[in-house]
Amino acid sequence: MADTPRRVLVTGAAGRLGRATLALLAELGVEATALDREPTDADRAVVGDAGDPATVRRALAGVEAVLHFAAIPAPTLGTPAEVYCGNTRATFVVLEEAGQLGVPRVALASSLSVTGMPWAAKPLHPAYLPIDERLPLQNEDPYGLSKEADEATGAMMARRFGMAVVALRYPLLGGPGDKFDDTAARYADDPGSGAAELWTYLDDRDAARAAWLAVTAPLTGYHAVFVTAPDTLAPQPTEELLDRFHPDVERRRRFEGREAPIDLTAAESLLGFRARHLFAAAAR
Repeated sequence: MADTPRRVLVTGAAGRLGRATLALLAELGVEATALDREPTDADRAVVGDAGDPATVRRALAGVEAVLHFAAIPAPTLGTPAEVYCGNTRATFVVLEEAGQLGVPRVALASSLSVTGMPWAAKPLHPAYLPIDERLPLQNEDPYGLSKEADEATGAMMARRFGMAVVALRYPLLGGPGDKFDDTAARYADDPGSGAAELWTYLDDRDAARAAWLAVTAPLTGYHAVFVTAPDTLAPQPTEELLDRFHPDVERRRRFEGREAPIDLTAAESLLGFRARHLFAAAAR
């Protein structure tokens, strides 16, 4: 691994991923600064907006890596301008201020929504399967577009400041007894409802660990990386689901059982990441 950061800034620290990440950092003995609009349980907390440069500069004091999660997490949670402009401003400000202060490592929360499929008004299909980081994007909603812009900002900041930036393309996040139970039941009854997300998921604990690996793995430059569980939340075999809901998409290989139709090579080779917390089929 690269040098271990002694203090990490977590933006959006009061959210699902932020809370899981603060718990992981505490377990690892890494000091955390939490930035959120709401107070958080961290050894150092800054209350404010991640889009405000003065607030971000204050939060960056003594920080050696940034985990940037602050965002409006769906296009339905604000006006299109609020979602797109708020998300992209926060990412630009956090990375710009971090770069100006010489912070060498940043991980930012992108999303599978960057593909354009999850929030599209009509069903969309990927150019090929399994999808990977070279997949052409098809955004037509403000949230997916904000993630596309965030990734472009990350690439630019890596060039501008020489920092290492990893954009983590997360799927549905949750945990046992939480979102996953309801979602798995819905996919069992209505498998088409998961087609836009390719029925993928990732446990909060694995999502936090992927973020930690993104700022500690020995890499340089900018990288976008899909990080998901290797299986799906749907009880049906993946090949059967693809035959029904993405029938005309080029399939570059076959999928075994409930294998997720995402190429996870980059997550493993760049970050050394494999999901550990899988949703047990018996739980369905």
